Amino acid sequence: MTNDEFDLVTFAALPEDEAVTALLGCCSSRAWARSVAAGRPYATVEDLLRAADAALAEISEEELDRALAGHPRIGATPDNPSSAREQARVAEAGDDLRAALAAWNREYEARFGHVYLVCATGRSASELLDILMARLHNDHRTERGIVREELTKINRIRLRRLVHDPTEAR
Repeated sequence: MTNDEFDLVTFAALPEDEAVTALLGCCSSRAWARSVAAGRPYATVEDLLRAADAALAEISEEELDRALAGHPRIGATPDNPSSAREQARVAEAGDDLRAALAAWNREYEARFGHVYLVCATGRSASELLDILMARLHNDHRTERGIVREELTKINRIRLRRLVHDPTEAR
């Protein structure tokens, strides 16, 4: 069911477990998905996005790690359609650039203990590598804040694909 799209009314009417499952396709934090599902019905997609942002801001560090675990490395072969779509421009990169991304991803993971998370939509492999290199200089606290911001952006993109307002033209 995670590949379905819903209008707000249909999303509101889903049984709780189905709504949570659909939301887990956007973010793999179960606490986040349960919180967003529990807030239904939403009057607008913007209301849904604000609730999702608030839920993400409130999840524990352990839940943030669960959310991160649902994302592949930048440049790796994505295992889900959302990540593949978001990293589409990385797939166009040459072998040397992809190898550099892989090496610096490992460096990032060794430093911070989790996957390098960035909103990759519309960004080239070169841009993503530059961002990674800059973020390696962050302290752990700063980086965790950036990770939450990037996850918020990713969740918003995915939620907009999952739920739409039936009154808006698509």
